[in-house]
Formats: sequence, C-alpha cells, structure tokens
Amino acid sequence: MSVTATFNVRRWMIWGGFAALLVVAPLIFTQSASLSLLCQMGTFIIFALSYNMLLGQGGMLSFGHAVYSGLGAFCAIHAINLVAAGNLHIPITLIPLVGGVAGLFFGALFGYVTTRKSGTTFAMITLGIVELVFACSLMFPEFFGGEGGIFTDRVVGAAFFGITYGPQIQVYYLIAGWLLLSTVAMYAFTQTPLGRIINAVRDNPERAEFVGYDPQWVRYLTLMLSAFFAGISGALTAINFEIVSAENVSALRSGMILLFTFIGGTAFFFGPILGAIVGVFLTVVLSNYTNAWQLYLGVFFVLIVMLAPGGIAGLLMQFMRLLQYGKLKQMSALLVQGLIAALLMGLGFIVLVEMLYHLSLNARNGSTLSLFGWTLDTARAHDWLAALFLSGVGGLIWWRVRPRLQQAWNTINLEIENALQVGA
Repeated sequence: MSVTATFNVRRWMIWGGFAALLVVAPLIFTQSASLSLLCQMGTFIIFALSYNMLLGQGGMLSFGHAVYSGLGAFCAIHAINLVAAGNLHIPITLIPLVGGVAGLFFGALFGYVTTRKSGTTFAMITLGIVELVFACSLMFPEFFGGEGGIFTDRVVGAAFFGITYGPQIQVYYLIAGWLLLSTVAMYAFTQTPLGRIINAVRDNPERAEFVGYDPQWVRYLTLMLSAFFAGISGALTAINFEIVSAENVSALRSGMILLFTFIGGTAFFFGPILGAIVGVFLTVVLSNYTNAWQLYLGVFFVLIVMLAPGGIAGLLMQFMRLLQYGKLKQMSALLVQGLIAALLMGLGFIVLVEMLYHLSLNARNGSTLSLFGWTLDTARAHDWLAALFLSGVGGLIWWRVRPRLQQAWNTINLEIENALQVGA
C-alpha cells in the first residue's frame, strides 16, 4: 500500500472515530447534567475552532470574536421567534445557517475595517469593536432585548420524523451534527489555497505580498469565513439555552474563547477542541463546586503559558514523539517524581485557597468545610500548617527534580533530532 493510501486510510479512521465518539457520547454520559455539558462543549468547540482560524492559522490576535458568535445568536433567536409567529418557514435544523450567514455578514462589515491593520493594532481595533457592540446591546432593546435578553421556544413547527427538539438528547445530536460538519469544513479550509496563503501571511506578509497576494484581503476573507462558523456556534447556543443576552457579545466571552484556544494549543488543528473541553469543564463544572473557579482557570492558564507554550495539544504531541522513538521509558522515573510534586503542590494550594475563600465568604456558616471527603476547620492552625506542608514538600521535590527533568528532556529531544538528520 502506498504512503498516500495509508495516509488516506488513517484520515478516514480519525474522522470516523470522531463521528462515532459524537454518536456514543450521550450513551455513556446518560445524566441530564452530563448531556447539557456535552452540548456546551460542542458549541464551544465550533467557536474555538473558528477563532483558531484567526489566531493559529492567521496570526491574528482578536479580542472581539464574540461579536460574530453573539450577533449570529441574536439573529438566530429572532428567526426562531419569526418561525413561531408563522412569518418565516424554516426548520429548526437549519437555523444554525441563519446564525452563520449573520456572522458572515457582520464579518464582512467589521472585518473590512479591522483587517486593514495587523498585529497589535488589529487586536486593539477588535477590542474597540466588541465594546461598541456591547454598548449597542443596551441602546437598542428591540433587537438585543436589553438587560434581560431575548427568549424563545425551540419547539416550533410540526415535528419532523418525531423530532421536536424538546428533549435535550435531540438538541445534542443537532449540535453534534453541525459540529461534525463544521469541523470537517474548517479542516478542509486548512488544505485550500486560501488556508495555505493565510499561513504565509502569518509567517511573512512581505514575502506573500511580493509573490502577488494582498495580505489585507487574505486576512479579510479568512475573518469572514471564521465569522461564519462563529455564527453557527452562536445559533446552536441560542437553540440550546433558548435565550441570548448582552453577555454573548461581551469582551468577557471573547477573552474566554481566547483562553480556551490557547490552553488547547493554537499550532495544532485539534488543539482548540481539547481547549474547549477543558475550558468548559473548568468554567461550568468547577463553578458548581467552588467560588474560586476563576482563580483556578487563571492559574491553569499561567502554568500552560509558562510550562507548555504549545498548549495541551503541543504537550501531547511531544510525549507522542518520545513514545514513537522509544525514549519515554528513559524519563519515566523523573516524570513520576514531577507528577508527585505537582499533585502535592496542587493539593496544598487547593486546600489553602478553599479555606481562604471559606473564611472570607462563608464564615457566617461556621468555620468548617468539606473538601475531597475531608473536614477542614479554618479555626484550627494545624489545618493551615498541613496545607502549607503539602505545598512545601511538593515544591521541594519539584525544585530538586526540575533541573534533571529539563536536562533529560533536552538531551532526549536532541538525540531524536540527530537521528532524524542522520536518517534524512
């Protein structure tokens, strides 16, 4: 079998596995809360992938990508209300296209201005755009619904083969279907001439212009396509929650998708997928258990930036490389020591944070709190000392193992590079 045929078989296996995972996921996670979480992950994955078309593939740092997702959501929810009133005849299954077209329209409108500049200037203009749209959301209540937002009922029109989108499982499969289509389309974009040229514009815009391409138009077209998929994400969010508010077009939401995408890894196509999954878990799941979830998200982001600039995807690919060349076993002992150090430091840090938050926010409910099955008392000194001891021991282990781990990591990667050069 040729190399090309093997590559095509591998690609079909990956996409087939991805589709199968989307189908069986609700059969594994059967609780209603898990199903709701899966729906949110699906919409954020589309959102993150669309954002990475700008950041990862085009090198365009945007602080206003929520504009296209949010405005797409508003247009989609108005379309659903028009369907309910009998003034528009379109099935709910195709409502995400309404959001996509709306995102494309606003991408063409705002993108013509924002993409005329690049780098820091582009980022600042996008920040101004998102603040402008957010301000308009309170100035035009007829469209944005004011502070309360716009409500809808997704169960409209006649049932199609018994599908009403009332049950959450039906909404999940709607999101999963659009997720699969959007992911395939965005991956296909990376293989097109435009997808290749936006990489060239990202790396060296002067050289791209020298060979005959206008960097501004390349960025402009890419932004419009990115806004289209962001609009699809927003429309699916509107269908899922049946409400759209000013928060959907806020800088906070734009910053959130930036964090998710960077956490996953912008250099790999599947990086934003991982980032969206981890990000939704940190924001949605943790927020139900602790008031300090934003602190944990911020600390996690800082650690990723400092220790794994390539994101989770980059870290996974590095370990896959070590495994491929049989080098992972040489580092297993050091990796285990580093993991133990990280667990001890993390556990001590979490205990300290939860006790501090309890002391400042829930002191009226008593001095005790439950964490990981333990009962902690903020009034007892030895509980604080125990948390400090765990953090200190973990920090000491990390301080001792870090130089050896870094040296071994660099040495092994150098051996791999030398082997590749000899093989070439």
